[in-house]
Amino acid sequence: MRTPSQSGSYVRLPRTWALWWIAAALVLLIALPGTGNAQAGPPVSGQWVPGQVLVKPKAGLPDAQLDRILRQHQGRAVGRINAINVRIVSVPPQAEDAVVRALSRNPHISFAEKNHLVPLSETIPNDPRFGDAWHLQRISAPGAWGRTKARGIVVAVLDTGVEASHPDLADKLLRGYNAVDGSSDTSPVHSHGTRVAGAVAAATDNATGVAAVAWGASILPVRVSNRSDGVASLSDIARGLTWSADNGAHVANISYSVTNSLTVSNAAQYMRSKGGVVMVSAGNSGSDPGFSDNPYMVTVSATTSSDSLASWSSYGQYVNLSAPGASILTTSTGGGYATASGTSFSSPVAAGVAALVMGANSSLKPADVEQILFETADDLGAPGWDPYYGWGRVNADRAAARAVASRSTDTQAPVVNITSPSEGATVSGIVSVDVSATDNVGVSYVDLFVNGSRVGRELTEPYQFAWDASKESEGTARIRAEAYDAAGNRGVHSIDVTVRHESTDDGSSDDSAADTEPPVVRILQPSDGSTVSGTTRLEASATDNVGVVRMEIAVNGRTMCASDRGHVSCNWNTRRESAGDYSITATARDAAGNSGSASVTVRIGSGDDDGGSGGGGPPPGRGWNR
Repeated sequence: MRTPSQSGSYVRLPRTWALWWIAAALVLLIALPGTGNAQAGPPVSGQWVPGQVLVKPKAGLPDAQLDRILRQHQGRAVGRINAINVRIVSVPPQAEDAVVRALSRNPHISFAEKNHLVPLSETIPNDPRFGDAWHLQRISAPGAWGRTKARGIVVAVLDTGVEASHPDLADKLLRGYNAVDGSSDTSPVHSHGTRVAGAVAAATDNATGVAAVAWGASILPVRVSNRSDGVASLSDIARGLTWSADNGAHVANISYSVTNSLTVSNAAQYMRSKGGVVMVSAGNSGSDPGFSDNPYMVTVSATTSSDSLASWSSYGQYVNLSAPGASILTTSTGGGYATASGTSFSSPVAAGVAALVMGANSSLKPADVEQILFETADDLGAPGWDPYYGWGRVNADRAAARAVASRSTDTQAPVVNITSPSEGATVSGIVSVDVSATDNVGVSYVDLFVNGSRVGRELTEPYQFAWDASKESEGTARIRAEAYDAAGNRGVHSIDVTVRHESTDDGSSDDSAADTEPPVVRILQPSDGSTVSGTTRLEASATDNVGVVRMEIAVNGRTMCASDRGHVSCNWNTRRESAGDYSITATARDAAGNSGSASVTVRIGSGDDDGGSGGGGPPPGRGWNR
């Protein structure tokens, strides 16, 4: 849980996040006229991009060294999100889990996770299509408009595209970006993005259509999906977020539940380092997914017109705020309007309030904006923070008033310390440098220098670097860490170490981290020394310290069947073989290329057309099954 006064005090993000992901309902929520409750969308095949993982090396690791590490696991970098130094890595299909586990153990890798897909689901309300905009009164937006309308504030809408011709949006849109293909095509592939954009900043006081929270703000459309079902990958969301940060966005709204992604979290911290605030949906599972609080995003649950938590809204430790999300009247494709429900709409309502706060006081830093939102929210549920409403339901009037009154200046520098290696240590090869940094408001980034040359920059905790000491001359080297906050205050810590070059084959010290343990293989059927006939079952399994990525069964060197996991089976029609002895070999390979095998010898009898000792297979002529 993040307290209002700690909204900028960042904590270490658990590396176990990637393991939580399969349990997460990564939900993009949409409402259409009709009746019903929140329903999960159709499952996405595989739930991640097949044969692809996201990898962040520690800052400073040479590209050649990273390529070597990836090759050990049959990986190859095929793309890069430059702003956050995350690589999109191609790996053997079905090996994603094994490669992620192996890379996560490597001391030179900050994190690895699968490139998950975020599925679309729908919430169908039974409210009239042109119902009243009850949510604007409930959050006291009209009172805030006397102080600010968020003019000059840019809100990035990372979604399925926005209809540029809509009468309530046409004059609000800036030239956007398509994060999937790199083009400027932000036309809608699904109505969801147009509805989200209208909830944030539809034109207001124009005698047309609907009103919105931050009606003076501009909308920066960023399309993160090219699919008609709205499904988006983590890499495209992260790429869209870093682009938004580089192109003037003050607030970014992500109506996908991405709180638990390490890659998107890094992109959110990059946005914060540029002075922006990131608002995301809590999800629509109606349950607690068990996520931890993410200090780089504001996660929003959904409330109803009675100020109760919507039955379909997710909740838990990661929820920071709540906002109206049931039957929100907004813009829709075709120039029309619709009521929409879900945390996909509570998030943009909260994003609109954040835009009002920033419009009321342009000097506020992201941590200040979050603290104001938390402290001025209407406390619902248990006193103080609770897992259902966070710090409460947003109150635009009080938040804007607090922003106007806030004129504090941050003059306190971050406290920074190099925790590893120690002062005077002797180092060689690729050296892991760990830095701790804290600040009264929040650390924006940490830079590492060796002998005056910058090794790299880290935006998020843990601040870990990989310095190639083989490039330095032997002798004393000075390592300097510099931590900066959003106000530009700098904290510095330096140590001296001794560089000694050790003789290795390639100048690296990564061999100790390589996986050298081969898989252990067992042939389950048939048994060694048995006599077989007819259709015989061939079956083998394998285990590995990291994971099996390929298995094969061969008879006398001829491959009969193969699998991309630690189990393989098929049927062998022995009627086509001559009588005699045959060698059956099962071979397994892991992502590092280590292989293990096991063999048995069997005899084919003659004159027996019944199923042999393996049995259980299809009739003759049906072939083998993987």
